[in-house]
Amino acid sequence: MSARTTTAGGIDVGAGAVKAAVVRCSRGADELLGFHVERIRRRDPRAVVEEVWHAALDKARLPASEVDYVASTGEGELVEFRTGHFYSMTTHARGARFLVPEATLVLDAGALHARAMLVDERSRPVSYRMTSQCASGSGQFLENITRYLGVTMDEVGELSCRAQKPEVVSSICAVLAETDVINMVSRGISTPDILKGIHLSMAGRFARLVTSLSKTGVLAVTGGLASDAGLIAATEQELAKVGAKIDVKPHPLSIHAGAIGAAIWGAFRHEKLATAAR
Repeated sequence: MSARTTTAGGIDVGAGAVKAAVVRCSRGADELLGFHVERIRRRDPRAVVEEVWHAALDKARLPASEVDYVASTGEGELVEFRTGHFYSMTTHARGARFLVPEATLVLDAGALHARAMLVDERSRPVSYRMTSQCASGSGQFLENITRYLGVTMDEVGELSCRAQKPEVVSSICAVLAETDVINMVSRGISTPDILKGIHLSMAGRFARLVTSLSKTGVLAVTGGLASDAGLIAATEQELAKVGAKIDVKPHPLSIHAGAIGAAIWGAFRHEKLATAAR
């Protein structure tokens, strides 16, 4: 292998899912070779890490022995074979810019929290804001609601987009918000209108996070909620409501941003260590 080419893996262990990616970096160009994601679903997280990592390697058509550096992010201690670890804010920023190169803002919407970042041209966060309220702005809260409504997370986005008269959840407390939803069901509010109302409530908080950093730019969304089309649409709506000139750019691989970013930073660290050793 050329000294100018590095193959690295990134493993992002979140609260609800494990994501892995394999990249090849050569002369400043980064190529995604393989990726995989699995929800943990009450399984042993370490076993899921192994499963997801080997699935990503299979998709990349590479043996583990040809990977120069394995970087973890998130709950990194669960990746026992890691070479090094990177903080999730830096990995999501780097992965977001890999997927959406023009991004100046990143919204990491995960199972337990949401975090907005202003990033520079080197894909480094220069400022950030996080949700400080109860879990009603998180993916876990949304998943709890879908169980009660009898729909899957994969159905949420499409249903939300079909709403006619969304019923907004006003409470910032997850417990009280869930009570609101129970009352909505008893009043005969449709599932699409309930979901759109929840999305608008969450998106309002997301919009406040993002616009506290900038009211212009390109926003890449990462994390487990990035593939929720209803939430993306609601976020665009809430940003427009406050007069922000922000272009929201979703990407099909956004859930993998943390793993991709970890792999790219891992390759960078490997190259620096190799250079220093010469």
